[in-house]
Amino acid sequence: MGNENAERIQTSILYRAEQKLVAWLIKRMPAWVTSDMLSYTGLVAAIGYAFFCWMANFNLYYFWLSSLCLVLNWFGDSLDGTMARYRGTGRPKYGFFIDHSLDALTTCLFCIGLGLSPMMQLSISLFIMGGYLCLSIYTYLSTIIIGKFPLTYVGMGPTEMRLLIIVVCLIYTYLPCRSYSFPVCGVEWTFFDLAGALVAAILYLIYICSMARDLRALAKIDPPKPYHKNKD
Repeated sequence: MGNENAERIQTSILYRAEQKLVAWLIKRMPAWVTSDMLSYTGLVAAIGYAFFCWMANFNLYYFWLSSLCLVLNWFGDSLDGTMARYRGTGRPKYGFFIDHSLDALTTCLFCIGLGLSPMMQLSISLFIMGGYLCLSIYTYLSTIIIGKFPLTYVGMGPTEMRLLIIVVCLIYTYLPCRSYSFPVCGVEWTFFDLAGALVAAILYLIYICSMARDLRALAKIDPPKPYHKNKD
């Protein structure tokens, strides 16, 4: 990663169970499978997710295929770095760069997919995307400047977010009153729009609170310097 000595902060709800599953899978992975292959598998799965979300406009059962793509995305994204470390083939700088570059693109695909689906307005899903990307930027800054690499927030990480999306998609597929809407400022909102807006607001709130906390700490470590007029 960008700062090899950064402390990885992992407090997700499913972390222990996920690590056991990842370790089991890594030991059984064929030798011809590389970390890069897994990384790009995750990206292709994210593209598939967005496509099947759009297809759900024609048949809601496509949400099952979009959910399968999320599982495949987890497979690629969760195993790539771990496999490199397990095999001793890790490239910290290259790995950090490709992993988080693809993560940013994957996040965009997830949110755009939600917005293209019948479940949520595109404006709401883009609002979520903005909040998630703000947190991503904060994570990279924290890694480089503070030496802490937060992988989760309030017990939620990428794995929990994928599971949440799967659950919401399947609830929407089978919920009889999914189309019920109510006007907000002249625009019809569904309960899923409202839930998406709430998720986005929470992401921005976490970002602002985390940034404010670290700014106070950094201000003590790196206080303002007195002004010295140049005599030249």
